[in-house]
Amino acid sequence: MSTAWEHIFAATIILASAGPIKHRLVEAYRNHLADLDHEELPKEIRDEFSHLSSCMCSVPPLRGETAVQATVRKMSDREAGGIAVRIVGMLDTLSRQQTMQRPKLRAVGEG
Repeated sequence: MSTAWEHIFAATIILASAGPIKHRLVEAYRNHLADLDHEELPKEIRDEFSHLSSCMCSVPPLRGETAVQATVRKMSDREAGGIAVRIVGMLDTLSRQQTMQRPKLRAVGEG
C-alpha cells in the first residue's frame, strides 16, 4: 500500500467523522496532507493535489493561526465540503489505480 494512499485515506477518515466540516477539513489537511510529498502521488492526481494544496494556504493568517486555518475560516461550509469531496475523489482514484495493479487471483480449480 502506498504512503500517499495511507495519508489520503487517513484524511478521509477525519473528513467522515463527526463535527463541523471546517474543523474536520483543517485537521485532515494539517495532520495528513500538508506534508505529503507531491512526487509520491501518481500523475493522475498530482496536479489536482497541487491545486488543492495551493488553495488550502491562500489566505494570510492572523496572529496565532496558520495559513490553512485562515483559508478555511474564510470558506463557506459549502466550499469546505467541496474541498472534502475533492480529497475523497483523490482517494477513489488511488484506490482504483491500486486495484488495477493487483494481480488477478485464480479461483480454485482454474488452470
